[in-house]
Parts: sequence; structure tokens; C-alpha cells
Amino acid sequence: MACPIAAPVGISGATTGCLSPSPPSRIGWRPGGKRASARLDTDYLDWALADFSGYLAADELYDGPCCVLSLVDNRTYKRLFYRVLDHPPTLDDMDAFFRDFQAVLQARGLVVKGITTDGSALYPAPIAAVFGEVPHQVCQFHILADLSRAVLSAVAQVRKSLAAHKPKLRRGRPTRQLRKLVQQRQRLEQKISDLFTSRHLLVQRQLSPSEQATVQRITRGLPHLRPLREIMDEVYRLFDRRCRTDTALAK
Repeated sequence: MACPIAAPVGISGATTGCLSPSPPSRIGWRPGGKRASARLDTDYLDWALADFSGYLAADELYDGPCCVLSLVDNRTYKRLFYRVLDHPPTLDDMDAFFRDFQAVLQARGLVVKGITTDGSALYPAPIAAVFGEVPHQVCQFHILADLSRAVLSAVAQVRKSLAAHKPKLRRGRPTRQLRKLVQQRQRLEQKISDLFTSRHLLVQRQLSPSEQATVQRITRGLPHLRPLREIMDEVYRLFDRRCRTDTALAK
């Protein structure tokens, strides 16, 4: 009877391959230190700024007590500069962050042509102090998010107002007046429910014919809500790619 004298090849036997692209270092895997970090920053910035468009997108990302400030090329979508803070950013932090990046640009003979931010109050003063009168705009996403939030807040206030005007029913025999109060209360409750269920239609980008009919139905008797939908339609038209800059500014 034959007996195997070695373990089968595979995961339970000999090693068949290695995922490491190169032999491990004699001192093990560890960070390269300040010298490697400086070389990485220089080489990376040379590559990232080789086709710098001049247009920046600035943002801050919060993770617990930490905050990451970042600058991205708004045309090539390359991350250009970042800084990690162990506290919420202040105006002084933003000023120092922008000045350090401005020094990097000046060393390469580059200038900033425009900056896009999220509308935070942290940006206008440091941008004006460091970059001068450079065009500064708020990104489309945050504008639409703020407007949608404002419209939905207005709808919530209307629902709250309708709820406050619901007639109070007293106990007693079902007289004709009491039946009218019951019907009025039911209509208001249905109106409040419809506004809550279909509130997204007032901020949705595109509406089908049936959804447009729904908007007309839920705003019947509430004409002050319909301009909210008109405002959203106009804002979406301004951000349409087919709308030229001059036309958008005129509107």
C-alpha cells in the first residue's frame, strides 16, 4: 500500500505564490520618515500642478474631533493640498492653510483664477485676504440642498398651521353642526397627510404629468405654496448645462 510522503500542494500544503511585488526589507515594513515624506510631497505636487487649471474647490471633512482641510483642482479633480486638524477649523487655520498653498503656487509661477466652496462662513475672509479679489462661488450641490431644505421647512410650517386650525370636537349628539365640524376636521387631516406624503414633489428636479397634477391637488386652497415649486423650477433652469452664463446672470 502506497503512502504519501509530502503534504499536498495548495492552501494546506506548500506555498504556491506570493502577493508581495518585491522582497520584504531587512528592517521590515515601516514609514520612510521625514525624508521620504518630503520627496513624496515634492514629486506629487509637481505631478498634480503640472496641468493646474487655476480653479480650486475647497472643502472640510469632519471625523469626530478631527477635521481635514483639502483643496482640489476643480477641472482635473486632483487633490492638491490638505491639512489635518485636531480641532474644528477657525479663520486663522483657514488663513494659514491658504497662505501655505499660495506659497506653493508662487514658487511655481501659478495663480488662482477661481474658488468654489460650500458656502461656509470660514471661507470668504481668508480667501479675500490671501488670494485677493478672486471669483468665489458656492457649489451647485449646496445651493440646491439649502433651497430644498428651505422649501421643505416652509411646507412643514404650513402643515403645522393647518393642524392648529383643526376644529375641536365636543361630545354630544351628532347634530348637523357637529357633522360639519367632523367633515372639516377630516378634510384638514387629509390635506396635512397629502402635504407630508407628497412634499418631495415640491423640490424634485423633474415632474411627470401625473406628479404635476398631484402638486396642483395638494396645493389647492394653499396658493402661497405654488410659488415654491416655481422657484425650484427656475433654479433648476439656471443650473441647466444648456443655459449660458450670461442668460443665467440675467435671470
